Amino acid sequence: MGEPTDGPGAPPPVVIVGAGMAGVQTAVALRERGFTGPVILLGAEPHQPYDRPPLSKAVLLGKAEGAAFEVDFAGLEIDLRLGVEVTALRAADHALDTTAGEVAYGVLVLATGAEPLTLPGTEGVPGVHLLRTLDDAERLRPVLAAAPEAVVVGAGWIGAEFATAARGAGCAVTVVEAADRVLAGALPAEVAAPMAAWYAGAGVRLITGARVAGIEPGAAGAPGRVLLADGGELPAAAVVVGIGARPATGWLAGTGVERGSDGSVTADAHLRTSLPDVYAVGDCASFPSARYGARLLVHHWDNALQGPRTVAANILAALAGEPPAVYDPVPYFWSEQFGRFVQYAGHHAAADTLLWRGDPADDAWSVCWLRAGVLVAVLAVGRPRDLAQGRKLIESGAPVDPAKAADPAVPLKSAVL
Repeated sequence: MGEPTDGPGAPPPVVIVGAGMAGVQTAVALRERGFTGPVILLGAEPHQPYDRPPLSKAVLLGKAEGAAFEVDFAGLEIDLRLGVEVTALRAADHALDTTAGEVAYGVLVLATGAEPLTLPGTEGVPGVHLLRTLDDAERLRPVLAAAPEAVVVGAGWIGAEFATAARGAGCAVTVVEAADRVLAGALPAEVAAPMAAWYAGAGVRLITGARVAGIEPGAAGAPGRVLLADGGELPAAAVVVGIGARPATGWLAGTGVERGSDGSVTADAHLRTSLPDVYAVGDCASFPSARYGARLLVHHWDNALQGPRTVAANILAALAGEPPAVYDPVPYFWSEQFGRFVQYAGHHAAADTLLWRGDPADDAWSVCWLRAGVLVAVLAVGRPRDLAQGRKLIESGAPVDPAKAADPAVPLKSAVL
């Protein structure tokens, strides 16, 4: 560990880079576990730390003014420093360079999250918006409220939520997707297919297999145009880009922190990085999963909630000379879109069997994925009980009866052999 700063035997300062969910929860978990040393939380944004899911829902639609975490940072003696951007990591010195000067650390936690992907050539183009930060939501809210026509680029989870919000704001919405189907990077074609019908049901025009060639802003407040590669044009008073995100780790180049081809910090099973005394958690880090035999990069809220508990436990374990805990969760996320509540747990990439529970033409249905007779993932649309029970089955690793698992009238927990 780094050298103590407050006298012999004093706990070293823990510095956390990133004041999103993962960073905040790491700081809180350290205090909850009894860590008494300095905890410094660095946030690049000037706002009080806030939750991101409401940005594409209540905040964007004007139903809430913000989504600040209800955390008493002062009471927990967490040194929260806002508007501070970290520019460099000097591992040999156990120090960070920031826009507010040098910050020394004993233990460092990287929780920088992810940054949205942009359409090439559209940065700075008037009328083109992303939705990742509170400032993004506040800029976009009045635009959607006044825009008669909006184009959403991307038919993934993010794009669908954008489209839902735009419809809620009263916009005529067109969604453009480069792939030949919705959720192309997330779900098998047969599972994603029924979800495409949700767009039309919500009054949204969906165009798949279409690439955006450029965006022309309108003159003097007039609607602009989205230019498609096939020569087509779409009028748009607002364009919202939702084509995914990448780990916000570019600033780590040359620091000695190992990163994968996707840009994620390659943490180990204990969420430690390749540098001593440096951990990584949340959207910026991948981790090896023994459960799934793969390295996972999980860009979802639950991972940013669960991972910090392991990081905090392992920081304290290292101080006490105890063995570290392993982080191997069952990934979980949810999405609210087109009047439906969609939940997913697990990781289906290596599954060998797909089972339907219910008719996907109905309002509620689920899909189960098995590998060697064991449930490894479940997708639930309007069936939260399937998700809750399925998640527990995945955690247990118990084999299930495929016939019972495929019967929507049978509780999933009753499918255990």
